[in-house]
Amino acid sequence: MKRALLDYLRDWLGSKERKPLVVRGARQVGKTWLVRHFAEAAGKQLIELNFEKQPALASLFDGNDPKQILLNLSAVLGQDIDPGQSLLFLDEIQAVPQLFSKLRWFYEDLSALPVVAAGSLLEFVLAEHSFSMPVGRISYLHLEPLSFEEFLLAQNKASLYDYLQSYDLKVAMPLAIHEQLLALFKEYIFVGGLPAAVNSWVLDRSLQKVSQIQQDLLATYRDDFMKYRGRVPVERLDEVMIAVPKMLGQKFVFSRVNSTLQAAGVRQILDLLEKARTCHRVWSSSSNGVPLAAEIKEKYFKAIFLDTGLCSTALGLGFGQINDCSELTLINNGAIAEQVVGQMLRTIEPPYKEPALYCWHRDEVGSSAEIDYVLQHGSRVIPIEVKAGATGSLKSLHLFMGLKQLPLALRINSGLPSTVNVDVKNNTGASVQYQLISIPFYLTGQLHRLLG
Repeated sequence: MKRALLDYLRDWLGSKERKPLVVRGARQVGKTWLVRHFAEAAGKQLIELNFEKQPALASLFDGNDPKQILLNLSAVLGQDIDPGQSLLFLDEIQAVPQLFSKLRWFYEDLSALPVVAAGSLLEFVLAEHSFSMPVGRISYLHLEPLSFEEFLLAQNKASLYDYLQSYDLKVAMPLAIHEQLLALFKEYIFVGGLPAAVNSWVLDRSLQKVSQIQQDLLATYRDDFMKYRGRVPVERLDEVMIAVPKMLGQKFVFSRVNSTLQAAGVRQILDLLEKARTCHRVWSSSSNGVPLAAEIKEKYFKAIFLDTGLCSTALGLGFGQINDCSELTLINNGAIAEQVVGQMLRTIEPPYKEPALYCWHRDEVGSSAEIDYVLQHGSRVIPIEVKAGATGSLKSLHLFMGLKQLPLALRINSGLPSTVNVDVKNNTGASVQYQLISIPFYLTGQLHRLLG
């Protein structure tokens, strides 16, 4: 598979200011594969250490002299290590978190050796570390499940990938291309972006095998709950994880998880699952300007799952339940469409930036409204309405645009791309004018380029 972050890694490797790189992401998103594949493509000798399998290897890093550490590694591995021709990969580093403090010495005293660290549940280590973090001496890379465009490349659809990369809104989308992309997007909804499921689909085209892999992946995440033991009861973690797909597209209400649990307990569990990147909050922002995070309303948020394929499996949805993407509205009241768009929005920011999602809501008697997502595009605020079908009411969007006096809004649906000038009266009677860009789901990854 081709991952878009391979290009970023090439730039990182060639940078004069290269720092040790820490790859962050949920379990099974392909962190280890990415580093191995990159080392091979870059022609580097890969020195891979897995501290979960061999925690004793951490003893080789005693002391703060990276040259001595390399001598220790050479002795144990039985091979010479040329810093300029090698890549040191510290996998599952969360098992020995004290090694984070050693990364600074590689940056300061042995910059010729590229160093990459990765691991699952890193957010727990980084949030609760009792060691000295090498602030300013390491870089981060955030890895998400495969985007739809990477899903295309995995299926050898390079021509369609290139088409999306160069598509211009001023050009009419041929219906034949549109229908082909929608059909592939339907596959993406149910297969998802986790490499194991995508690989199985590409090789066997068996929905049964994909479903089995997804069930196994869900079990893997549940097995991870054992690592949280001592924080909260494992069965409560499972309850919250199951609740996230069931409340897609809605305000996350703690009492709907389990009416016998206190809200503080459910919030704590959700925090743990978010640290594990099993799910992601979509924070409500007043959206009066950028940064959106400055106006968060912490009492209101939604949540999406890690991956649309796992989400579909958790909800018991089957590939044969819809004939085309225009029927997404029939599934979970269209919430699966909101899930997949949120998942793709997490892939469109630079990989060094922590992905974050925002929405907007107004809870007033007789004038309640909600915008599915709000995007920061440069210094501009762009509201995004997700419509499962090709059409749908835009009352909330009209209200939002009237209140915020913004010139541009975005709709993501299953229809052909279009741009129209809206001139309406919203439900308060105010006259509202703005430009509305509508794009099909499969163009979500091109949002920043198209808006630019």
